[in-house]
Amino acid sequence: MLTGIIIFIFGLIIGSFLNVCIVRMPRVESIAGPRSRCPYCNNKINWYDNIPLISYILLAGKCRHCNMRISFQYFVVEFLTALVFLFIYDYYGLSIDFSIYALFVALLLVATFVDIKYRIIPDEVSLGGIVLGLFLSFIFPQMQEVNSNLSGLALSGLGVVAGAGITYLTGVAGSFVFKKEAMGLGDVKLMGAVGAFLGWKLAILTFFIAPFFGAVYGIVILLRKGSHLIAYGPFLSIAAGIALFYGENIIRTLFLGYY
Repeated sequence: MLTGIIIFIFGLIIGSFLNVCIVRMPRVESIAGPRSRCPYCNNKINWYDNIPLISYILLAGKCRHCNMRISFQYFVVEFLTALVFLFIYDYYGLSIDFSIYALFVALLLVATFVDIKYRIIPDEVSLGGIVLGLFLSFIFPQMQEVNSNLSGLALSGLGVVAGAGITYLTGVAGSFVFKKEAMGLGDVKLMGAVGAFLGWKLAILTFFIAPFFGAVYGIVILLRKGSHLIAYGPFLSIAAGIALFYGENIIRTLFLGYY
């Protein structure tokens, strides 16, 4: 229980940092400094007004100085990060796997919320995720279910090619059929990062799971706004999370236990 509470608090702190990334990366601003400010009155946010979850609740979601509304995104990202970290801890325990996949999920969360707001996925997340996935797979080849460092790196690289490749080719085919861009390069690079961490099998599974979520949302947007354009990064991220925890079981089920 105590360890779970510590993990939850750790997740809240990381979630607070992810909020900084979500706000600053699209603006090409440093995530290291300066201190956070209110976007309306430009006053610096004191440490006691920047305590994850608690400060938002105590301030009723408003700036102490100008009383303007603080985006609910801050609360959601902090709480969601803490919950997901707790789930990863419950699944992997205190292990190197916990650290690796907590980092992976943190990248997915940043990609999700930036894509929702700005319709872009920062290269720091996607390309950075590819580099991290390759590096970690070399150092910890068990990520790719092998013992050799070079084999781990090779399988991670194959995952990058499979994830990015299938997404890119689908985008090319979709653009040819519909005569407009069907898949952004940000999604292609994000799938490369997914493949770097999860390997080629789970990257391909992620690709096929994502449309089940994206199609439902896309239909709603089409009916409400008459638009076909949606941020697809969030659905790739959800699918990658499902593949991470349940992918092997899904593949075994699909292949009737022969996998």
